[in-house]
Amino acid sequence: MNQAMKKPFLLFVFIVAGCLLPQISSGKCSRTADTSGITGKWNGLLKTPGGSIKIVFHIRKDGSSIRGLMDSPYQGAYGIPADSVGLKDSSVTIEINRLMIHYNGILKKSGNIEGNIVQHGFSFPLALTQKEMKKPQEPSIPFPYISDSVRFKNNKEGFSLSGTLTLPYEKGKFPAVVLISGSGPQNRDEEIMGHKPFLVLSDFLTRNGIAVLRFDDRGVGRSEGNFASATTADFATDVESAVSFLRTRPEINKDHIGLIGHSEGGEIAPMVAAKDKDINFIILMSAPGIRGDKLLLLQEKLIATASGADPGAIKEQQKINGGAFDIILSAHCHDRISTAELDSIGRKLKAYFETDPQIAESEADSLKRDSYINQLAAGLDNPWMIYFIKHDPAIPLSKVKCPVLAIGGDRDLQVQPDVNMAMIGIALDEAGNKRVTLKNFPGLNHLLQKCNTGLPAEYAEIEQTLSPEVMNFITSWIKDILKKGK
Repeated sequence: MNQAMKKPFLLFVFIVAGCLLPQISSGKCSRTADTSGITGKWNGLLKTPGGSIKIVFHIRKDGSSIRGLMDSPYQGAYGIPADSVGLKDSSVTIEINRLMIHYNGILKKSGNIEGNIVQHGFSFPLALTQKEMKKPQEPSIPFPYISDSVRFKNNKEGFSLSGTLTLPYEKGKFPAVVLISGSGPQNRDEEIMGHKPFLVLSDFLTRNGIAVLRFDDRGVGRSEGNFASATTADFATDVESAVSFLRTRPEINKDHIGLIGHSEGGEIAPMVAAKDKDINFIILMSAPGIRGDKLLLLQEKLIATASGADPGAIKEQQKINGGAFDIILSAHCHDRISTAELDSIGRKLKAYFETDPQIAESEADSLKRDSYINQLAAGLDNPWMIYFIKHDPAIPLSKVKCPVLAIGGDRDLQVQPDVNMAMIGIALDEAGNKRVTLKNFPGLNHLLQKCNTGLPAEYAEIEQTLSPEVMNFITSWIKDILKKGK
């Protein structure tokens, strides 16, 4: 098995492992070395073939012992305990056995640490610093509008969600939007790769007279509920609850409530609008228009190609992942996936990966191979992934009658705009919806930032959080819809 084939699997294992880890309040102790020179919070970007992942190490003294914790905030994983932390001369070591991670770095005179993180025998560069970089578009207090912390209940599932409602200072009833985040556990700012796109967007819209409700995903931040067991359909009920909450607010014009969804949020918005005919409009940002399995395979191919992977290796990887997706597509399960259905899919996936010769070659040690296969299967054998792979966004889109704006960036490698935008247009045409605007912005990536390549590896390194051109276009489109009325 060549290097180009191994790395996508290894990156996938790291991300899945990080996402599934529970929050842990305290790390393990280490008495193996004096680490007083590296206590504190250390930040770095783990650069891999598939993108950049922010890693944070918290190192502190506890009496004569040292405690170390690792966060992976882009993946929603916090408090991963380090088994040992060491500093000898200028050499820094951090061990996290449960993820088979070893960090080895050198503490420089500049105060930064330069080193590598190793997992499954593969090494990726990771430089650490104690400085935090602020993105220039992020607004600062005091805001020229009202910003209220709010809570509202998902009555269907019996828990409360927490968010922020921003309102213009002026008197009156305002048009409003609910912001719907993309995949993965997201806070109300849709914080990802060091950016807070929903904070920036809500600030821009509110300054332009539009009220905005953004909220923490269930189980994230101050919101209740269980994120890990939820599907896209479940998240749609959270958005329905947000809309119901807005309709109770005296400051909101109930005839002018819209939805803005980014990425997976762009799948959720049509699901809600197809059921709720009083939704005034929806805006889809970098939204999928094709079924989940096709989207993931295309995404993988585009990112691997742009990263310079061997075409033969890409083709083989597509075959392996396509086979795994076929197992899920053939499963007879419903929106609510039972434990028995999950167990059945899990067994089939493990058996499938066990027969793959490349995986067998990548891990000669049988225990490590079994652990590896279990992690691969776990990344697919969960309610959200199963639903996402089987879900066809064209079905709810074909039932949407309200005005729709779909926007994308022509360098988006995660949701390729030509294919997905075309399918969105076809589905809306089937609905007989004539109030549709499709807009593709040149030079923008999946986060709708100005970029060079569109690779996820760039996201964190770009200063711009969200293109002003996009925000101006969204605002103008909303105001045009409001002038025309329902």
